[in-house]
Amino acid sequence: MNGWDVLEESQVLRLLGQGGAVRVELCRPESLNAFDEPLALELLAALRRLGVDDAVRAVVLTGTGRAFSAGADIKGPSEGDRGEATRRVLREQINPAILALRQLPKPVIAAVNGPAAGVGCSFAVACDLVVAAQSAYFLLAFANIGLVGDGGATITVPARVGLGRASVLSLLAERLPAAEALQWGLADRVVADDELDAVTTELALRLAAGPTRSYAATKRALNASMLAGLAEQLELETELQTDLAISADHEEGIAAFGEKRKPEFRGFTAPQPA
Repeated sequence: MNGWDVLEESQVLRLLGQGGAVRVELCRPESLNAFDEPLALELLAALRRLGVDDAVRAVVLTGTGRAFSAGADIKGPSEGDRGEATRRVLREQINPAILALRQLPKPVIAAVNGPAAGVGCSFAVACDLVVAAQSAYFLLAFANIGLVGDGGATITVPARVGLGRASVLSLLAERLPAAEALQWGLADRVVADDELDAVTTELALRLAAGPTRSYAATKRALNASMLAGLAEQLELETELQTDLAISADHEEGIAAFGEKRKPEFRGFTAPQPA
């Protein structure tokens, strides 16, 4: 990419640098950058390194291919392991990465180049600035498979758009196009698809040349005022998601997703024994 130098590269994550800014690219385009364990752990490690590297003054988070991130990779554990596996993934991978993103003492720009769904949406809105391509959309898809929002979505989304609109996004689980996301406050800027990289690069370099200590203090103050309960909310989401992961509704949601049909949820029904 013009102006960016490759700093690190693996099968799932690429870091590029330019003028004090680092661009972090999710690199699982074949799965629309869905989060699996390697991607989540590598992103967590990268964010922690960037946080203590004084040469890094601004960060861009984006996806490769045609998506920002489709969310969690649902090709996961067997049904019998799903509850505890969900708890482990959230506690050891997703929650620490969200906290690292918010606690990073440098501004982070989400360059939303395509769909940002499920926990992919959570990562996008946890960034300080959200710039979306015109064709992108946001989707809190959790209810479609019988789950609750995680990755901090139940606190970061209402912090951006308010309780009413957060309820609409969470309960109806419908796509929110970039233009409407801008109107709602979920996105901060929307640009033509072919301008996204140039716009976010310009913003990143502007921030990298700015008062880093001021930005760090501002971010800390905003965290304290708007997201003071983030860690506790992440733990609540974890407990709720662990219970829902072994519910009959989630089993039906996953089956319907795989079979490309509308799910038939049964409500407060215990999962059937194997």
